Amino acid sequence: MKLNLKVWRQRDSVDKGRMVNYEVDADEDMSFLEMLDVLNEKLILAGDEPVAFDHDCREGICGACSMVIDGQPHGPQKATTTCQLHMRHYSDGDSIVVEPFRAGAFPVIKDLVVDRGAFDKVIQAGGYVSVNTGSAPDAHATPVSKVAADRSFAAANCIGCGACVAACPNGSASLFLGAKLTHLGEMPQGQPERYERVVNMVETHDDAGFGGCTNTGACATACPKEIPLDVISQLNRDYLKATVAGRRNRG
Repeated sequence: MKLNLKVWRQRDSVDKGRMVNYEVDADEDMSFLEMLDVLNEKLILAGDEPVAFDHDCREGICGACSMVIDGQPHGPQKATTTCQLHMRHYSDGDSIVVEPFRAGAFPVIKDLVVDRGAFDKVIQAGGYVSVNTGSAPDAHATPVSKVAADRSFAAANCIGCGACVAACPNGSASLFLGAKLTHLGEMPQGQPERYERVVNMVETHDDAGFGGCTNTGACATACPKEIPLDVISQLNRDYLKATVAGRRNRG
């Protein structure tokens, strides 16, 4: 099939950038990234600069393939990363607009590549637990309810791709932040730092330039791992307990 691509090209972080039109021949069995590989081969053979885009595992695990396709983070398919989107969902002659994630906290590095280092700073602020060294405890020594375990595992599915930020009108990372806090907060091992964690991570989130959450739900709709919106409720509850109730340093 022949496709008409309108791709965002930006030389570096200070360049204004522009949309550039390309034609590419693709097979319906190709993934979206493989289609971009074909485009880049064509550009290189013509002596032009290839389109820079981020990728790693190409299996929907790493979250690196962050781009907005026709106005939707990761494209039109629900619960799908860009690398899992296949060209069979398109028809011959279709036009596709490809852009980088747009958010103040995710500055463009080049073309479709953005700097998501702000996520790393949020994790460094509290996305961990303290564990005593030594022999591993017996697996049954610390009871965990199935409800808590299931909720923790569901939140742990977050791959930190940033689709929630790109979809949010305010550029908020509350779904990402809520997922990380819920993942640890539902487990007994996450309790000692629970309230200090939420304060530190929220403060780092705000300092990094992410916006505030207004609960439009666009983040959960765009999330390729279908993180539930109610993790933001848990984030808010823990933050209120930590600040209003003064529990930050009590664990």
